[in-house]
Amino acid sequence: MIRTYLIVSLAAIGFIGCGNSKDEPTPPDNNTTISVSESNIEAEAKSQTITFTVTSTANWDIKSDVDWCKLFPSGGIKNQTTEVTATVTANTSMEVRTATVTITGGGKSQNVTIKQNPTAQVALSVKSLSAGAQRSEISFTVTSNTSYNISSSATWLKLGDTKGDAGEKTFKATVDENSGNATREATITVAYGDESQEIKVTQLSDFVNTPDGYTLVWSDEFNDPKFDMPDESQWWYEVWAPGYVNNELQRYVAGKKGDKKTAEISNGILKIHAIKDGNEVISARVNTKESWTYGYFEARLKLPKGKGTWPAFWMMPKQDGAWPACGEIDIMEEVGYHPNYTSSSIHCAAYNHVMGTQRTAEVLTTGAEDEFHVYALEWTEDYIRTYVDGKQLLNFANDKKGNNDTWPFNKPFYLKLNLAWGGDWGGAMGVDESFLPATYEIDYVRVFKKN
Repeated sequence: MIRTYLIVSLAAIGFIGCGNSKDEPTPPDNNTTISVSESNIEAEAKSQTITFTVTSTANWDIKSDVDWCKLFPSGGIKNQTTEVTATVTANTSMEVRTATVTITGGGKSQNVTIKQNPTAQVALSVKSLSAGAQRSEISFTVTSNTSYNISSSATWLKLGDTKGDAGEKTFKATVDENSGNATREATITVAYGDESQEIKVTQLSDFVNTPDGYTLVWSDEFNDPKFDMPDESQWWYEVWAPGYVNNELQRYVAGKKGDKKTAEISNGILKIHAIKDGNEVISARVNTKESWTYGYFEARLKLPKGKGTWPAFWMMPKQDGAWPACGEIDIMEEVGYHPNYTSSSIHCAAYNHVMGTQRTAEVLTTGAEDEFHVYALEWTEDYIRTYVDGKQLLNFANDKKGNNDTWPFNKPFYLKLNLAWGGDWGGAMGVDESFLPATYEIDYVRVFKKN
C-alpha cells in the first residue's frame, strides 16, 4: 500500500509541474475587463497633475509613450480600483501634443489619451526696426498659436491691420515724415491673453547739425524714391575676388548678384549685406565718385552682428599709389568678435599696421550694433581727428616736416563704405556663418567744407 501511494503522488506532482512551465506564456483571459474613469483627457498648457482610476479583473501595468508624462503607480492589483496620477510638464511648444497611456493586464490593453494644449506663444521676426526721416513703410512678421491684437504707441506710426490669428502673418506699417530735428521712437505692441511683446521702432531725423565754421557741400540721405540701390552718379563699386585684400573671404560684387542685393536702399537707409551665395559670401564695397582735400565728414551707422563681420567707413586717395605710402584714413571700423568696440586709425609709410606702428584709438560704443551712432572725421592741414557721437576719439597731428612718410594727407581722398567677411582682422577669431546674412546700415553720409 505504501508503494502504490508514492506512485500516485509522484504522478500528481509531475502533472502539476508540466502545467506551470515558465516557457509557456499565460494565455489571454478572454474574460478580463479593464475599465478607466476617463479615456480622453484634455490638459492645460501649464505643468500639472491629472488623475483617473483604473479597475481590472486581472493584475495590470501602465506605461506612457512620452517622457513628459510620468505615471504613478506603475500598475495595480486585480479587482481593485486604483487612482493613477499623471504628471505632465508645461507645453512650451507651438503645437498640441498627445500622450498615449496604455494599461495592460490579462493579455488585454486599454488606452487613455492625454492631449495637452500649448502655451499661448507669439514669435516676432524682429525686436526693433529703423526708418529714415522720410515717409516710408516698414514690415514685420508674427508667428503665433493664438489670436492677438496689435497697437502703436504713436500717431506717426500707423498700422494697416491690428489683429491676427494662429499661424504666420506679415504686417505693414506706415511711418510719417519726421520733420523734427531729433530721432523719435515708438512701440508696436503685440498682445495675447495676459501677455505681450514689443517691437521698438526708431525713426531718424534728417536735421543737419552743421559743425561750427563749416558748410554742407555734399550728402546722400538715401531718401530719393527713384533709387533702391546707390545712385551711380554719386557712387561706384569695387569688384574683387575673395582674398584680394586682407585675406577677406567675401567676393565684392557690383551691388547685386542675380536676385541677391548686396547694396540696397529701403526706408531711407542704405543697407550693405554680406550674403551666402553657394559656397562663398558676397558683399559690397561702395565709394564716392567725388573726392575732397580737408573737411568734416560724417555718417550715421548701425553695425552688423556676428563673428566674421568687419564693417568700415574710411578714405583713400583719389590718385592710386603704393600702400601705405599713399595714406589711408579709417574713420570707423569694428570687428564682430569684439562687438561694439569701434576704432579709428591712420596709415602711412611711417605709421601702419604691417609694422605695428599705426596710430589707432578705440572706444566702447555701447549699442553700436543695435542702434545708429554718428561717426565723424575732421581733417585739416594741421590734424586728423575722429569723433563718435561728438566725442573726440583719435587725434593725429601733422608734424609739419613736409615728409610724405608721416603726412601724405594733403591731397584729395574719397569716402568708402564696405562690409568685409573674415580676413586678417575680421576673421582673426574665426567666422560664424549662422550670422549670415549680416547687414550694415547707413542713414546718411555728409561732407562739410570750411567757410
